[in-house]
Amino acid sequence: MTGLRSGQLADAAGVNLQTLRYYERRGLLAEPDRTLGGHRLYPTEAVTVLRVIKAAQRLGFTLDEVADLLDAGRHRHGPPSGAGLRARAASKLADVEAKIADLGVIRETLRTALDAGCADLIACAHNTSCPIPFSPIAEKGPDGDACCP
Repeated sequence: MTGLRSGQLADAAGVNLQTLRYYERRGLLAEPDRTLGGHRLYPTEAVTVLRVIKAAQRLGFTLDEVADLLDAGRHRHGPPSGAGLRARAASKLADVEAKIADLGVIRETLRTALDAGCADLIACAHNTSCPIPFSPIAEKGPDGDACCP
């Protein structure tokens, strides 16, 4: 039997053994063959799979999304579906661009608050000229819906 033992695979892919086991339990990494002594023996392609998983995570994909993408890649039957990499990447890009826009608003609000000399959140909350939009924030719940009458 040829292949990589757990430690060799983890080292080659730049992950720790716990990550390797976790990905295996989640089904992201196929269960490996075992030696007669019971040691896991992974194919060399597992290094690429692990590197792809880590790269996708750095791009903002969740492990569930990565699992879906890996599964779609393993089962290429018929025309590509909307769940493919292109559709997921476009969706993730839209999410990232929305977050960047939100962060830009936050940055400008904080700069304005600093320029205005805001030093006390409670005092600022009662000041109608405070640049921090306390009223809209206080009126929204964690899901963005109005929480107060």
